[in-house]
Amino acid sequence: MQTVDNIKPCFPLFSEDRYKELMDKKRTFEEAYPKEKIKETFDWTTSPEYQELNFKREALTINPAKACQPLGASLCALGFNKTMVYIHGSQGCVAYFRTYFNRHFKEPIAFIADSMTEDAAVFGGQKNVHEGLQNATKLYGAEMIAVCTTCIAEVIGDDLGAFIGNAKNEGYVDKDFPVPYANTPSFVGSHITGWDNMLDGILTYFTEKDMEGKVVGSNGKINIVPGFETYLGNFRVIKRMLKEMDVDYTFLSDPEEVLDTPADGTFRMYAGGTTIAEVKDAPNAKTTFFLQPTTLEKSRKFVETTWKHEVPKIGIPMGIAGTDEFLMKVSEVTGKPIPESLTTERGRLVDMITDSHAWLHGKKMALFGDPDFLLGLTSLLLELGIEPTHIVCNNSNKRWEKAMKKLLESSPYGANAKLYPGCDLWHLRSLCFTDKPDFIIGSSLGKSIQRDTLAKGPEFEVPLIRLGFPIFDRHHLHRMTTLGYEGAMYIVTTLTNAVLEKLDNDTKHLGVTDYAYDLVR
Repeated sequence: MQTVDNIKPCFPLFSEDRYKELMDKKRTFEEAYPKEKIKETFDWTTSPEYQELNFKREALTINPAKACQPLGASLCALGFNKTMVYIHGSQGCVAYFRTYFNRHFKEPIAFIADSMTEDAAVFGGQKNVHEGLQNATKLYGAEMIAVCTTCIAEVIGDDLGAFIGNAKNEGYVDKDFPVPYANTPSFVGSHITGWDNMLDGILTYFTEKDMEGKVVGSNGKINIVPGFETYLGNFRVIKRMLKEMDVDYTFLSDPEEVLDTPADGTFRMYAGGTTIAEVKDAPNAKTTFFLQPTTLEKSRKFVETTWKHEVPKIGIPMGIAGTDEFLMKVSEVTGKPIPESLTTERGRLVDMITDSHAWLHGKKMALFGDPDFLLGLTSLLLELGIEPTHIVCNNSNKRWEKAMKKLLESSPYGANAKLYPGCDLWHLRSLCFTDKPDFIIGSSLGKSIQRDTLAKGPEFEVPLIRLGFPIFDRHHLHRMTTLGYEGAMYIVTTLTNAVLEKLDNDTKHLGVTDYAYDLVR
């Protein structure tokens, strides 16, 4: 029994005999398969025969390592000053989005929903929108409400633009109150699509009909579009590098502060973020940099056609080459030189790579994640002499495939890499058994693959290195940095120490394998 003096968490509590007995009785009651049969089936799922069947799947996705459109739209809207995120859909959907971000950022997340139920699914959700907007404007002190949709609203064909217009015409919300919106059906695209749709909705709302008097370059700034970015350190490192270059900028969506508020006794529902005035002024910038260019098609098209910006054709600023390209393009656009401080930082990164090269060279790593993140990560891995093996991207597109193939062909370390666009983590699980890499790099969602490979035997284990989104089972990694030279330093440190940790685990058995268990690495 638990006692006040000795409260145990689930581990080691559930390893006690009485809980083991309880679980055995539960299996008997449920008429579970014998352990021998389970092991037989498990072993079969690790075979080449099963892999062939696995890759023939068409109507089933297992752990795609992506989220839905409204989750991405919510993160985008959260990056605007005093903006309340409003979900037109069921209460369960908004609870899912909030908990997803709660677990990753370890912060309270202020999203609201108009709680569509069965009657709205039959008769439409206009009443929900009208009453929801009326309540939201009175209760939450927002200066903007950004609305997105979920499956239930999209399946029945709710006209969100008309609903919002009617709400203003009928007095539920003031006619001048900003209510941009985005249609974000969960059954197509992914979180990165939703982020793009919401940014496009906000930029369209504030600037499409207000371009008179706008002159490209007149405010002397550049715009930065981060895309679906969950490493808060990446906002800080881009700002720092631009400040060192004496470049004025506007982030179009900046959730850095609201997702990292201090514990000082004051609750902040809103903190930081891009202001409405900055959005309205954004067309006057010299140009707009898209840091995740393969997945922001809608917003980029709007900026090019409506704002008349010549959008720089660059990749995500990860690794040495990616960061070099970004900084040189910023220098070209603004006329500001790259300062000695950034050149020195670059040199330190090169020194770090030289120090760790012996441990990283030739290591084989499987990857999964979002398209642009994988492009940037692969670029850095090739710079380190690491060999990417299986690259799984469920929410990829043809632009990403073309860019990734070109990148892999540029280095001998990419010669044996294989792309798996549209595949999921159950596909990757098969690959880790039949063509074992040294490590997997990806989010916490890859944890089950490490567990399953270990279950077959220690020699089959493929350790997971956590980079990407979401990170649920480690703390504070969302504050780290993956962009710029600083981000590359973090990734190099993470990868090298993962290699050394595995080496220690493999050589720590006293009198058996401890011939290399020394203090000098």
